[in-house]
Amino acid sequence: MSDTKAALNNPIYPVMIAIGVAHLINDTMQSVVPAMFPLLERDLGLSFTELGIISFVLNMFSSALQPVVGFVSDKKPMPFALPIGMMSAFVGLLLLVLAESYWLILISVLFLGFGSAVFHPEGSRVSFMSAGNKRGLAQSIYQVGGNSGQALAPLISAFILDVYGQHGAAIVLLLATIGIALLLQISRWYIRQLEAEKSQQKKKKILISSLPPLTKKQVGIALGLLLTIIFARSFYTTNITNFYVFYLMDHYDLNLKTGQVFIFIFMAFGVLGTFFGGSLSDRIGRKNVIILSVVGPLPFCLLLPYMPIWVVLIFLIIIGTLIMISFSVTVVYAQELVPSKIGTMAGLTTGFAFGMGAIGAVVIGFLLDKIGIETTIQIVSVLPILLIVAFFLPKDKVEKTA
Repeated sequence: MSDTKAALNNPIYPVMIAIGVAHLINDTMQSVVPAMFPLLERDLGLSFTELGIISFVLNMFSSALQPVVGFVSDKKPMPFALPIGMMSAFVGLLLLVLAESYWLILISVLFLGFGSAVFHPEGSRVSFMSAGNKRGLAQSIYQVGGNSGQALAPLISAFILDVYGQHGAAIVLLLATIGIALLLQISRWYIRQLEAEKSQQKKKKILISSLPPLTKKQVGIALGLLLTIIFARSFYTTNITNFYVFYLMDHYDLNLKTGQVFIFIFMAFGVLGTFFGGSLSDRIGRKNVIILSVVGPLPFCLLLPYMPIWVVLIFLIIIGTLIMISFSVTVVYAQELVPSKIGTMAGLTTGFAFGMGAIGAVVIGFLLDKIGIETTIQIVSVLPILLIVAFFLPKDKVEKTA
């Protein structure tokens, strides 16, 4: 892993892939929480609202801390925050495996949330540092790792937790051990990279934005639009990944395993969309990809609750692919809006996504308890209409690379 490559604005693919794998492991650990929802509802008798609160605590704690970690790391990079974050997640997962009460579950997800909050901004920074002139691709590889980890949640639920119970999640602790070792190596590269930049101040990479010069007011408006997009996308995908399996079981009489396979397919195609979205944005522009992720899935989102089961699977594939095609692109777009605050923007966008997912989980859980599964799913299906604000984002130019 060459330190000089980054200084020459060339991508460093081994680092890109390594941080993507670490992201996969981190988010696999986080995904154990929603994977346990059917088990916790069945065995501990938790209500949908209580399940929503668990998700809220996990994601909101992470959401609140991520911009703070990003802001601090912009001023003073923290290479070893990466393995420390995963160590915290390890402790949280261990407590979750052993938890026999609702309150211990909440404590365990605090450790998981802290680990996630520390990991994401610094992980995104490593991805950016290794990107060279392939920012979209690098962020895609990084986010594909995370989304792949999240996509494992329904499989963990169906084929591990449903078979071995709550203690079956201990298998994921082995992955965490590998992740800690990997992040220690990445942290050492990170330190060498910082030293290389200090010793080559004149050659230090200048962050060039693909956006035109914008006033502070224009940047603020653009960030507001971007956060609206993230809100609608996160709220909708939280509905699908955390609670739609209950709709599949109630409305279509699917069993848990089959329902979780449907959710896995949605998330797997979301991973595919995330991967191609970043590299596509390097070719056709960030805004164009974000608009594609709005126009493409909208009619399918609106019609999904009313479709027969064989159409549902097709719609989930289309929605998963298209709505997630802008996932990594929104992070890069925010970083290019404020190119001097890479960590802060990564923390803001990913943290806000976590936060909106957290609020969405509580609201949807409450609605499920109060008005029923079918009505709730129908209400949430109209949320993607908010994504049309993407048309008002400032237009970026496509970067020309040699």
